[in-house]
Amino acid sequence: MVDFSFELGSFITILDYLGTIAFAVTGASKAIAHRADIFGIIVLATVVGVAGGITRDVTFGIFPNAFSDPIYIGLTVTVGIVMFFLYTKLKKRMETWLVFDAVGLGVFSIIGASIAHQVVGLEFLPMLLAGVITAIGGGILRDVFVREIPIVFVKEVYAVASVIGIVVFYAILSSGVDIQIASIVGISIITAIRLLAMKYNWNLPKVKEF
Repeated sequence: MVDFSFELGSFITILDYLGTIAFAVTGASKAIAHRADIFGIIVLATVVGVAGGITRDVTFGIFPNAFSDPIYIGLTVTVGIVMFFLYTKLKKRMETWLVFDAVGLGVFSIIGASIAHQVVGLEFLPMLLAGVITAIGGGILRDVFVREIPIVFVKEVYAVASVIGIVVFYAILSSGVDIQIASIVGISIITAIRLLAMKYNWNLPKVKEF
């Protein structure tokens, strides 16, 4: 089993937990919006929180960290229960959770890329694939579960922010810089792009209707 915090340190591990919580909140919110019961809320919170990482680990032949470390599932289940009982009060602070979502996107992207780096070495495509899957996999499944087109395909700069940050992360590692420094830079870039995209409503070009 590959330890997620082996190279990134306790700081990144804490951010990973916060990102898991934030993503679980978005999953639970989506379930509540579709009038799911408490079981559905917990399931969707868990899917968004850990599914991306599980998919990545399976792809690389690694036993999923979400199964070996009970904290991850514990966090998502707790989020689901808390959201069930306190959603009306927490809804007023959703903007704060969107900031955590942006940080989570950065953290999950770089952690995914770093795991690929540990497994296969400094190879760009595996690192890019692992990072993007970790960052957006849960969100895609969330939207599919509620029969919506995944938001990463139709609204705002999301996956693109992940790709840009991973490219920068790879470039810095290739120059021989320490992985912790490269990780912080990559996370910062992804988070900044995502926050700016939300603030200024950045979207990728679409085909114009005739």
